[in-house]
Amino acid sequence: MKQFEVAVIPGDGIGKEVVPVSLKVLETVAEVHGGIKFDFQSFPWSSDYYVEHGKMMPDDGLQTLKNFESIFLGAIGNPALVQDHIALWGLLIKIRREFEQSINIRPAKYFKGLKSPLVNPNDFDLIVVRENSEGEYSEVGGRIHKGDNELAIQNAIFTKKGTERAMRYAFELAKKRRGHVTSATKSNGIFHSMPFWDEVFNEVKGEHQDVQTASYHIDALAAFFVTRPQIFDVIVASNLFGDILTDIGGAIMGSIGIAPAANINLNGKYPSMFEPVHGSAPDIVGKGIANPIGQIWTAKMMLDHFGEEELGSKLLDIIEEVTNDGIKTPDIGGTSSTEEVGDEICRRLKKAVSV
Repeated sequence: MKQFEVAVIPGDGIGKEVVPVSLKVLETVAEVHGGIKFDFQSFPWSSDYYVEHGKMMPDDGLQTLKNFESIFLGAIGNPALVQDHIALWGLLIKIRREFEQSINIRPAKYFKGLKSPLVNPNDFDLIVVRENSEGEYSEVGGRIHKGDNELAIQNAIFTKKGTERAMRYAFELAKKRRGHVTSATKSNGIFHSMPFWDEVFNEVKGEHQDVQTASYHIDALAAFFVTRPQIFDVIVASNLFGDILTDIGGAIMGSIGIAPAANINLNGKYPSMFEPVHGSAPDIVGKGIANPIGQIWTAKMMLDHFGEEELGSKLLDIIEEVTNDGIKTPDIGGTSSTEEVGDEICRRLKKAVSV
């Protein structure tokens, strides 16, 4: 019996609604498999926690999380209580940085049962590999002066180590898929960092002659995500570019509410973290209509990370079966509740999975 220790942070808003549904799905997966077990421990770190304690997580929070094999996160953010940059840097980004989660992976695919806004969505299936530790999302910079002369400076940080790491991961991932990597750049407008990015990409692709490559400026690449997403396999991008592209990926699937993400630690020193792309959606909290698919697909990515790819693939197949049969929340054209979607996935898992 394999046991996986998982730290659970439901967070804010609908995170508290979709995470319990997803844990129920994972427990069902373990039940029907018979050879795995999950030990979930939940932590109340959120904007509400900040209001009470003046911080998003306790001082020893990272030390506590370090002992787990993975972190399963819901959503962070409640602007009515805490400014977004305080909430994100106090919890989500803090975990990413301190636990050296240097790679962010976000898939997007044509999803059965979802109406894509694209006129001709074809059958796209892509993954964005986003550099997750530096780039445009650095803390380097500052603000000076006040009034009309106020000045803000934000520096982007690109190291060869970090850039190579993301690119090598993308190439290795492509070898397990369709063998193609696209680089997101903007070297015709950003003078230093993007030419550097291009140079490193060309060096790394020279080490992988069996993988085909392409390079597009981010503005053109964003347009191609909308006009012909089926041409892409693996896309490697900087922190900011990857963030933007993956939201477009969620949109072309039909809802950002179904998009998952993984923050991967490559050296094994710290746990990886799994979270959906969607936010806390305070406008629908308590209505029972939050889409749980993004969180459940995120659970699938965690199964893959644990080496249970067969179970993960079966779970994703069942998610698509459920949406294709019309059991969906209102944001994607259905009438089902959060709980009803999760319960149907569990029912079909019990019926279909045998390992």
